[in-house]
Amino acid sequence: MAGYILRRLLWLVPVVVAVSLITFLLMHLAPGSPFQQSPERVLSADVIERLDRQFGLDKPLWQQYLNWLSGMLTGDLGPSYSVRGRDVQDLLADRIGISMQLGLMAFALAVALGIPLGMVAALNHNRWPDYAATFISVIGIATPSFVLAALLVMLFSVNLHWLPTGGWRSPEAWVLPTVALSAFGIAQLARFTRASLLEVMQYDYVRTARSKGLRERTILLVHVLRNACIPVATVLGPLLAGLVTGSFVVETIYAIPGVGRLFVDSIADRDYGVIMAVMLLYSVAIAVMNLVVDIVYAWVDPRIRYS
Repeated sequence: MAGYILRRLLWLVPVVVAVSLITFLLMHLAPGSPFQQSPERVLSADVIERLDRQFGLDKPLWQQYLNWLSGMLTGDLGPSYSVRGRDVQDLLADRIGISMQLGLMAFALAVALGIPLGMVAALNHNRWPDYAATFISVIGIATPSFVLAALLVMLFSVNLHWLPTGGWRSPEAWVLPTVALSAFGIAQLARFTRASLLEVMQYDYVRTARSKGLRERTILLVHVLRNACIPVATVLGPLLAGLVTGSFVVETIYAIPGVGRLFVDSIADRDYGVIMAVMLLYSVAIAVMNLVVDIVYAWVDPRIRYS
């Protein structure tokens, strides 16, 4: 197992390089530049030329990428083009805690509601609890997060005046973003849990356990649930990585000063360093959580071995 983990960690290097290279090329192929004139910011050609020279944007693309890559390897993500006097790593450090807090709360809510909902649907197959749970999960998957976020604001903030419309200064402001961000995870976990439980409950060893007279609760907890966890764990890893690294849509709608909103603002400002850093953070988080999922496979099912 140790050798397998080491090999997977070494594979992170080409993955990070590939993601950063693709992001870099797409970023520079897009029209505009960090210092291009706009109605809010009018700069002369001489000023733009001096700024490009100061930040190294006048150099060939291959040289710009190698400079960024060498800085990233030493922990220097470079300066921000849109926030004067701030480095990219400082901006991420200020916001990553908020995104992680929001993501962990949304993940906990998704697990607490999604998995039990799928279990209720599986244990009541082809009965009204199953139909209700399936309907809820389909609605959750089909509804985009920005639509749900807007509906929650209209209902609980504008009409009922129960919760604030945005921000991150009080626990009351955390409720709506957490619900909006967790909705898709709840629906996804419910569907995977239901399908996995229904499949495992058809196996021979489950029928044997029933024929021995074991209680249904014992069969579910001891024989069914653990074997049904593998497909669910496949969803949990990327879901957690996506949530804790920031939600672009939810953080923007609710004016949450997290990594997701920083990424959206950096795209509008053509802040190349921030865009590269956020994509790097997201790709590393996904790769690491996929590795964690593979390790969980071997823990859940002892028959799984990695050579």
